[in-house]
Amino acid sequence: MLSGSPLRRADRLPYSHTLKHGFFCPQPVLHQSILNILFEPFGSVALFFFEKQTGVSLPDCAGTMDSSAIRVILRFPPVGMVEFQTSRSTLQTMKPGIHIRNNAIDFIVHSRANRLWLLLFDAADDEAPSRKIEMTPGENHLWHTSVPGIKPGVFYLYRTDAFPDQWLLDPYARAVYFPRAWGETDGHKPGQHIRTGRLFPKGIVIEDTFNWGRKEKRPGTPLEKTILYEAHLRGFTRAEADGTYLDFIKKIPYLKSLGITAVEFLPLFEFNELEFFIEGADRKHLLNYWGYSTLSFFAPMSRYAASKKPGAAVDEFKTLVKALHAADIEIILDVVLNHTAEGPFNGPVYNFRGLDEAAYYMISHDGTYPNWSGCGNTFNCNHPVAAQLIVDCLTYWAEEMHVDGFRFDLATVLCRGAGGELLDQPPVIRAIESSPALKKVKLIAEAWDALGGYQVGNFPGKRFSDWNGCFRDDIRSFWNEGDTAGNLATRLAGSSDLYKHNGSSPLKSINFVTAHDGFTLADLVTYERKYNEANCEQNRDGENCNYSANFGFEGPLEEPAICARRLKQQKNLLATLFLSRGVPMLNAGDEFGRTQLGNNNAYCQDSELSWINWTLVEKNKNLLDFTRNLIGLRKKHFSLHIRKFYTGRGDVEWIGAEGRPVHWQADRAIGMNIKGADPLLLLFNNEAVPLSFTLPKGKWKLALSTDPDTVAPAYNDHELSVPPNSVCVLTPD
Repeated sequence: MLSGSPLRRADRLPYSHTLKHGFFCPQPVLHQSILNILFEPFGSVALFFFEKQTGVSLPDCAGTMDSSAIRVILRFPPVGMVEFQTSRSTLQTMKPGIHIRNNAIDFIVHSRANRLWLLLFDAADDEAPSRKIEMTPGENHLWHTSVPGIKPGVFYLYRTDAFPDQWLLDPYARAVYFPRAWGETDGHKPGQHIRTGRLFPKGIVIEDTFNWGRKEKRPGTPLEKTILYEAHLRGFTRAEADGTYLDFIKKIPYLKSLGITAVEFLPLFEFNELEFFIEGADRKHLLNYWGYSTLSFFAPMSRYAASKKPGAAVDEFKTLVKALHAADIEIILDVVLNHTAEGPFNGPVYNFRGLDEAAYYMISHDGTYPNWSGCGNTFNCNHPVAAQLIVDCLTYWAEEMHVDGFRFDLATVLCRGAGGELLDQPPVIRAIESSPALKKVKLIAEAWDALGGYQVGNFPGKRFSDWNGCFRDDIRSFWNEGDTAGNLATRLAGSSDLYKHNGSSPLKSINFVTAHDGFTLADLVTYERKYNEANCEQNRDGENCNYSANFGFEGPLEEPAICARRLKQQKNLLATLFLSRGVPMLNAGDEFGRTQLGNNNAYCQDSELSWINWTLVEKNKNLLDFTRNLIGLRKKHFSLHIRKFYTGRGDVEWIGAEGRPVHWQADRAIGMNIKGADPLLLLFNNEAVPLSFTLPKGKWKLALSTDPDTVAPAYNDHELSVPPNSVCVLTPD
């Protein structure tokens, strides 16, 4: 018998299973040659049984075997050459993905297929593979093969017996090649899914040769000092350049001057922007601009690269990360792990559905997909295979791509079991939080999904912060709807109603007033209804309840009084955001009045409607300067970003206007006297008339106001008249 303890012994398997693959080679046997493993159970009769099972005569079968690899090559006309191959190194590794060695490359993929082939291509645009290698099944449905003599840069795909006419991307592919530029439809037909051939995306074997440099250091900004900036990589520079990773680098000095500490990018995983064209319906002329439809979890978006060289996106992404880190700015990725680009149960096939549908997707009893994501399918996040892929994906981006954090789109999906039930302790969330590779990264949850799973304040991840939708709605309601001061005070103080009950801190709250989905800040004070007709969904898409205001006229105009009122309201909203405890997030372009002309769901608008208009920097310099000063004020005063909640015992005092006590359910004006080592006085007046606030003892100076007509207090003044609909910040003089 063999020395060592093989995980699966050949003599435990029926001959029919063993020999239909040409030969059997079990998983890892560490102390014996592959040659002995093959022949110990079967001896010299192995090839005889092989001939009987397959009908291939021995003269047509050439076999070469040595202590490191066994290969049986069969010729099956007209399919061409099929190779059966394995190696001891591959068997010992058995981790999904690509493993590069000195003299070979190992391929490992999970699948419940009965037979599975590796397809190798000589060139990116090849219509057909140059080699087909049948892979060997192993433990836990991991298929493997080792190919000697090939080098990084090779293009590859998989094929299974269950989908014989469908090529499949490796779910662990670290680079993907599309044979076209962004948005090009040449060769594609509306309503037609590409299954094989030149137009089907191919995986690329990538070797990490990037030079991070000795001085590359991750910023490691504490969460309480973080200023998030949500941006679309392509849209940030497309109005001036090509919208690439390298183009974004040119804007880093601007971000640094604004005071940003972390950029939160909309999806940068590989996605197919032609999704709607392939559907072939009314939206076929539109592109999936935002990218919330993941095609490959490990590959950076290839068409955001400046270079057309296959695989260039990997190094260009790293170059961007390195440049951001050099400016002491972190990079947060918006990751879409709740669904994939394969759509509903009858949608296109790219990878997961063809390899193991039941492991990767939630499936109803009738074979359809429950739609917790609202995008046609729902990733089966707490299945062991899917959960491992998610953790491996995040680990790769954190360790090899040097990403500093992740924002999880529709994160409540990650908390659902296979039947859609919400889990108290979702395994994938626990695995993410306990992973040593992820212990320092920032974790942010969009703590809801498409079918009612709202977990803001109750998300089961201990290390996760939430996109605080309650903050957004309450701040908008106070300023635009005339809501009273009670909810405003709660949000200013860090949303203790949501987070204090479980022993957390204000840092659980990612505060925002606007984000990529919804009105821009300028549109929030310009439109009372959405205008999404260009999305070709009859204006049914996008949020209907926006808590917006137009101040007497719907849409843009040049009337001075209305323009001034809208400008002040933008400042009010920004001031409230940056004066609140928690972690503030600014939507790109809001600092200088970017507009989408009332479209509050521009997911498919790859045009000037969505692109950042940099001419507004000069046109709206007043708002930009205000935002820059506001961020500087927040950074200067640690009392605005302390890690704990106010206690109400000597650390904060709430002040009513006109010398009256605060009436929480009636007042629309309130003062917040922050006491301690870093005192501040914040005054909010959303009445239509000026209101007087009694100043606390001491001497105060005006640090910031959203109204240019505010009169700073004189040296001995004990009151301050706060103009209507405005915010004032005072510091000790």
